Amino acid sequence: MKRITAIACGSLTATLMTGCAFDATFSQEAEALGQAESQLLVLNALNPNALNPNALNPNALNPNALNPNALNPNALSTSALLSIQDPGSSGDLSRQLLRYTVSCALNPTQSFSFSWTDTFGVVHPETYSGLLGLAVGWAKTRLSTSGAEWVSACLASRVNWYGATVTISSRGPAEPLAATSDERAGYPAIEGAFFGNLFTTTPAIYSCYNPTNVNSSRAQQRDCATGHLNPDSSVSSCGMLQILGSCSDYCNSIDTTRQYYPSCFTILNHLGTRMSTVVTTALP
Repeated sequence: MKRITAIACGSLTATLMTGCAFDATFSQEAEALGQAESQLLVLNALNPNALNPNALNPNALNPNALNPNALNPNALSTSALLSIQDPGSSGDLSRQLLRYTVSCALNPTQSFSFSWTDTFGVVHPETYSGLLGLAVGWAKTRLSTSGAEWVSACLASRVNWYGATVTISSRGPAEPLAATSDERAGYPAIEGAFFGNLFTTTPAIYSCYNPTNVNSSRAQQRDCATGHLNPDSSVSSCGMLQILGSCSDYCNSIDTTRQYYPSCFTILNHLGTRMSTVVTTALP
């Protein structure tokens, strides 16, 4: 498993999608704090089961700044490299997306380094470290279908409608997402599941929710599994994330021991495409 903290709302321009206003500054102090706390919890600095900050913009889910080629600067397309080197707000958001993508895909022994120059001519060297390791081979070779689905689900699970920090437990059948018994006890409220693929010619990403915990999730400012409740009682999705409905209608029964949905479907009543690359999230 992985505990993560979430913050977000905003806009992507240029190669990314547009949306509402967003402060794209990523809190490196929060990242350091989260990683330090995680190391204390797991007693292993390289163990991917850790806390980390989560500030991904809902409208950043379409990873146009990336491509399925190797996740290193030399393999990026010209347009992707220009996106992450853009000195404007679009570049801030492209870099944020890249940071989270690296965190989801690579492990703590891997990283992605590049530099960009701001409008004052100041060069900013950047190094984004891996954490979860859901697609470690992507550092050298083209992203596999399974890797693309895991990274997509991870990115979706780390999106939050609000600019508020929320700690979540992310779980699934992939080894980096295995939750300990202590974590399952501390984060017992399953909020929902995330799955899909953002790296296809027709990207699609989905979420479903646990009806029992909808109010709890919204009270803790986690709206992207359930949908954001507007003042007029309508519900808005987070960017391109498609909220399907109750997970009981779209997923196989939850694993009661390990507390995650083993697989989910894209159409009601277990029809459509079955996906086992599912990230389940839980709250205290």
